[in-house]
Amino acid sequence: MIFALISQTILLVLLLTFSFGPAFFALINIGIKYGYRVGSWLAVGVVLSDFLLCMLMIKLVSIGSTSFMDDPKTLKFMGVLAGVILIVFGSLYLRKPVVSTDATIEITAPSPKSMLLKGLLLNTVNPSVWLLWLTYVTNTSQEFSFSNRKLIIYFGSVLLMVLMIEFAKVSLADKLKRSLTQNIMQKINTITGILLMGFGLILIYKYYFASR
Repeated sequence: MIFALISQTILLVLLLTFSFGPAFFALINIGIKYGYRVGSWLAVGVVLSDFLLCMLMIKLVSIGSTSFMDDPKTLKFMGVLAGVILIVFGSLYLRKPVVSTDATIEITAPSPKSMLLKGLLLNTVNPSVWLLWLTYVTNTSQEFSFSNRKLIIYFGSVLLMVLMIEFAKVSLADKLKRSLTQNIMQKINTITGILLMGFGLILIYKYYFASR
């Protein structure tokens, strides 16, 4: 049981921190463009979203009301909505001009509140994240004898580890920006925008067209 739980914990941490989804690329992009302080708020928003979804799944599992997550109409609505939001975010990255790194130009960084909300939104609208938490909470509940208190302590500890890794990723991205030229920054913006739009189109296809 202990070995299985440790293995499950490691896999969950890896899935939450190194799955190459929209939140991952947005985090790296923001860390490179605006530095550690701004990027860390995006990371907090992403992990806060995971925490809220985890708490929701624990509650739903405890009262036996998770059937709505298996409803094709619910998944279709969430998938299409997430796809549209990601396409909008991606198009904004494509339109963003890269500000010169000249020391005489003052770059206005996004506010902590906007980054927190962006991280929260990017992660929350992804149906895959909902399904991930539903799967893990359902599977882990039995290990902890369906004790909500034990589940909250366990997943809270997991998410604390995830937050530390997210901060490390932002710090690395912050260090990278010192060696990047304006041209490379523009390419990073373009790649991030294309990837976000690509994720959006994939979600729309997967949850709308492919499910018909």
